[in-house]
Amino acid sequence: MDQITPDRSHAAFDLKPLLQSYRSIALVLQGGGALGAYQAGVFQGLHEGGVEPNWYSGVSIGAVNAAIIAGNRAGNRVDRLRDFWETVTTRRIWNFFPEGDVFRKWQNELSAMTTMWSGLSGFFSPRMVSPWMQFPGASGATSFYDTTELEVTLNRLIDWDVLNGGDQRLSVGAVNVRTGNSRFFDTGSEVLTARHIMASGALPPAFPAIRIENEHYWDAGVVSNTPLQYLLERDDIGDTLAFQVDLYSARGLLPRDMADVLGRQKDIMYSSRTRNNTDAFRQMHNLRLRLRDALGRVPAESLTSEEQTFLTAMETVPQINVVHLIYQQKVYESVAKDYEFSVTSMRDHWDAGYRDTCKTLRHREWLASAPGSDGMTVHDVHRDDPS
Repeated sequence: MDQITPDRSHAAFDLKPLLQSYRSIALVLQGGGALGAYQAGVFQGLHEGGVEPNWYSGVSIGAVNAAIIAGNRAGNRVDRLRDFWETVTTRRIWNFFPEGDVFRKWQNELSAMTTMWSGLSGFFSPRMVSPWMQFPGASGATSFYDTTELEVTLNRLIDWDVLNGGDQRLSVGAVNVRTGNSRFFDTGSEVLTARHIMASGALPPAFPAIRIENEHYWDAGVVSNTPLQYLLERDDIGDTLAFQVDLYSARGLLPRDMADVLGRQKDIMYSSRTRNNTDAFRQMHNLRLRLRDALGRVPAESLTSEEQTFLTAMETVPQINVVHLIYQQKVYESVAKDYEFSVTSMRDHWDAGYRDTCKTLRHREWLASAPGSDGMTVHDVHRDDPS
């Protein structure tokens, strides 16, 4: 892949003093298939800016990116991400296309159709026999593609001893097929393998459910496409700076034709509910503060041991600072943007993530902790961008 020309405009700023006050620096990665190259660009920008997260959390392709980052030493992470994205976009089906949005849209649609027909190198391949023609209970009866190649790729790119070594934390989301309940596999409490990462990205009906501990799991995006809520619900969370990277935007234009309708529907379905999550966090946090203040007016001898424990825990309120980066869809991208794996689009997505991150890191005030706030602040890299 062509190397991105480094953007050193933020390099003059020493970010370490801003980051030292945080207990955790989290990188939270949403699902979104081919759009995941945007997240790889985001990480490159963070890495070059001297920001090294110690907690990675992902869903679907976000889980794959997060695992590759967490499963390698700091100096190898960008190269391993580049290796993955070059592997899955290695196929070339044209040598030349005229310039212009219309031609680029045709190119993207042809690439997406080729992915559906042929699969992706190092990721998945179509089943030789359609699941509609297989007997119930057969291994290929519940998915259109086989993801065996992905397990090989993950094992090649990830050092599982590093990933599970405890120097950083990784949590990836999935859904129990039998119960419908979400579950996060977390190195804070268990040892993760390639199967856990594959489970997080097993989106039905394309991919098969992954069996782990006698249960079967699908892509977490079936229920929720963002792992932010998981982080906010942790009892052990302290002051945290979270870079949340979303691949679908909840906001968009009014559809003008059926293709727009299908694309807009997908955006809304899979967009992160960041505002809902942060509003719920604030509401719960404010209730806890009111309870703390009420219990503070009660004589200590009248408090139960549980209430005394609660007051002790509330003496220090964690501050959560969310920096929200959202991929902005190009005019020539369609409903197939999440399975359009051309090398051209991959480079565009990667570059967009890198540029947005460099822009973000120039906002030093966004990275600073805000003691005394209501517990959470949210910044959007695109909010001051007229485009």
